[in-house]
Amino acid sequence: MRIAVYSKPEPAELMTRGKLTLLFAVLSMLTVNAQDERFTAFLNDSVMKNASVSFVVAEAGSGNIVWSFNPDLNLIPASTLKLVTSATAIELLGPQYTFRTKIAYTGILNKRSGVLDGDLVIKGGGDPCLGSDYFSYHYGDFIGSWAEAVKNAGIKKIRGRVITDDSYFDYEPAAPRWMWEDMGVSYGAGVYGLSMFDNTCSISIRFAPGRPEAEITGTTPELPQFSFTSRLKRDADRDNWYVYSVPYSNSGWLSGTIVTDSSACTLDGSIPDPPLLAATMLSKRLIDGGIKVAGMPSTVRIEKDISGKESTLLTETVSPLLSQITDRLNKESINLYAEHYVKELGKQFRGTGSTTEGLKVIREFLAGTGTDTTALFLEDGSGLSARNGISAAALTQLLVYMKNKSSHFQEFYSSLPEGGSMGTLSKYFTDPLFESNLKAKSGSMTRVRCYAGYFTTQAGNDLVFCILVNNFRGSSPYIINNIEAVLKDFILYK
Repeated sequence: MRIAVYSKPEPAELMTRGKLTLLFAVLSMLTVNAQDERFTAFLNDSVMKNASVSFVVAEAGSGNIVWSFNPDLNLIPASTLKLVTSATAIELLGPQYTFRTKIAYTGILNKRSGVLDGDLVIKGGGDPCLGSDYFSYHYGDFIGSWAEAVKNAGIKKIRGRVITDDSYFDYEPAAPRWMWEDMGVSYGAGVYGLSMFDNTCSISIRFAPGRPEAEITGTTPELPQFSFTSRLKRDADRDNWYVYSVPYSNSGWLSGTIVTDSSACTLDGSIPDPPLLAATMLSKRLIDGGIKVAGMPSTVRIEKDISGKESTLLTETVSPLLSQITDRLNKESINLYAEHYVKELGKQFRGTGSTTEGLKVIREFLAGTGTDTTALFLEDGSGLSARNGISAAALTQLLVYMKNKSSHFQEFYSSLPEGGSMGTLSKYFTDPLFESNLKAKSGSMTRVRCYAGYFTTQAGNDLVFCILVNNFRGSSPYIINNIEAVLKDFILYK
């Protein structure tokens, strides 16, 4: 048997231990003071005179607060709200979840003559990324594959029309609190039962000699039921252009000013009626391929509801996995995907694919994670609305939950941009100190800059953080530099 022997320390040894303890205490105080000074200097900067800040740093494992400033202050989160939406979706729907778009026909098909006495139906299934450039490798020429399936079924003539059943979600594509100026541009694209091409079109313009306003030369994809007019002018130093249109409209216009040295360029706008566009494109592809279509393309929203009619399935297009979509959602901060998630959550857990019902699901999920929802205001799932409100404490509580209790933390964590190397953080947090060491979601709009995520200190401590800054003056890069400096102190000293 080995016996541990305790030796009473000599006075000199006690003195040495006391000095070391005192040294560690002093170093700790210096660390805190350094962080205090850095953060206080940031707050006292003239650009922050009228600003509001909520800031929390916590231990990733225990959730214990390491540092806080106004932790419960409710502020506009901008796109950091996507952390809430994506976490809810990946937990409740699962990373393997997929969306399905189906091609079917109603009525009777005479297989001898190839005549379909009925309609060809595109059944939307809430796929957020059908035909997206982010997933071109997955979908390929999906319109062509649909047309091929129709041909392979022996259909040569359709006495009805091609119609999109877009009843999977409600018919309120934009969240009620979105701004008018946002809805016509790509980041404000609405959510439909059938979305395609990220509900985004490229608007080609050119400036003719002697003319002050831009001329619109076309759109990609072509929008045959829609027309744009232009009031857009070129400016030497002010880039402030807008695309004004709303869901289901048939006209819109460009306005404002654009900085460009070229006589021709493109702007990204939102597609006002993706379900009708899908029916139009498939109908044209069929006709070009020699299949006759009697009726004009349409949608269930426009025509009598056919969603209850019996139909025969021809083919279906399955989306990438939800984990793959979430990776693009968070790295590229795609509003459309987040809003699709909201409606899908409402559809699956409350029976109605609407923003209102989806947000109820998200709120219930957050309450179940222990996140403080008493001062939570949710108007959408992407953070586009300036009426959203959340605190840094609530966001860090969610991040701690995902780290410790989520069954799908790895998929969630890997979807976050890495400082200085990818997605919305590719140009920020470029200091080598952040390399492979910080993963976070950013959020920005006019006078709003926010970050929330995970980092590891040089001492090996895993931390979560959230900083929300609203109503600052001055440039966003200046605010970002200050936020980076504050976080660097935590990496260096904690």
